[in-house]
Amino acid sequence: MARAVPATEVGRICGVAARAQRDLLRQTRRYPELFDRPGFDTSLLATVTLANAFSAPWHDAEELRPLNRTTLWAFALDWQVDVATTDRAELVELNHRCLAVADGGTPADGDELGEFLASVRDDLSNQASFAQLRTVWREELRRTLAAMIQEWEWKMAPRHDPPGWPVTVTQYLGNADNLGSSFVHMAHWIATGGPEATGHIDAVLSASRAAQEVIRVLNDIATFDRDVTWGDLNLLRLDGGPEAAGPALDHLLARHRGRVRALRPVHGRFAMFLDRQVEFCRGFYPVADYWGEP
Repeated sequence: MARAVPATEVGRICGVAARAQRDLLRQTRRYPELFDRPGFDTSLLATVTLANAFSAPWHDAEELRPLNRTTLWAFALDWQVDVATTDRAELVELNHRCLAVADGGTPADGDELGEFLASVRDDLSNQASFAQLRTVWREELRRTLAAMIQEWEWKMAPRHDPPGWPVTVTQYLGNADNLGSSFVHMAHWIATGGPEATGHIDAVLSASRAAQEVIRVLNDIATFDRDVTWGDLNLLRLDGGPEAAGPALDHLLARHRGRVRALRPVHGRFAMFLDRQVEFCRGFYPVADYWGEP
């Protein structure tokens, strides 16, 4: 029989998540044009904060705030790209707006996506490591935006007979930055890494991106039906995808675990956080989805 986690510990972690969920609820009310959409229901907010609280149970709600807010912002960005944007020129302009904010710019009036990102940026700027890691944070954002644009272009490209997207499984898996997880992880690292956050940054990024690749495949396997309904790309919808998903996941899990092992001696707590993020997703995705009904 598996060892049960003490109920008091579960209760404490859920309490941290509850405090964090109320903070995210305040953000959705602060940016109503961004979040007044059916997909952003209270279950999404609850699941985000539970995932992060159980992934880093040694932190309180205040310490997890940058992680939670960045996660919510990444969901908003995903919605803007996948659902709200129908023209490539709009997508390019959105990319420029976000990077300008990351570079310290002031968002235009009414640009709630930019305003929320500026709030996240300003929160992170209070951390001692931000001055040195700002370019790393900005690069993870750039990679996320570029990968989202790439997926949008694949999705919008003309399809021939038989229907199919002009992308291979290898290309798709190589575009995992479109998930935005590594950008989110970097916000958490800046917020909680302490004075040693700038050390071994290549190993931190390597482990973060490996975790992201696993989560990308776990998400696709679990949300296949939703992606078919929403018209989204999905690994299982590509040529050879269903048969390739299992071996790809096994390979990526092995690589993720290897990079976590390599990171553990220098940044053990962050390595544990990344591993718990992956393991949370392995338990969560077969049961539920983050998004509410569209």
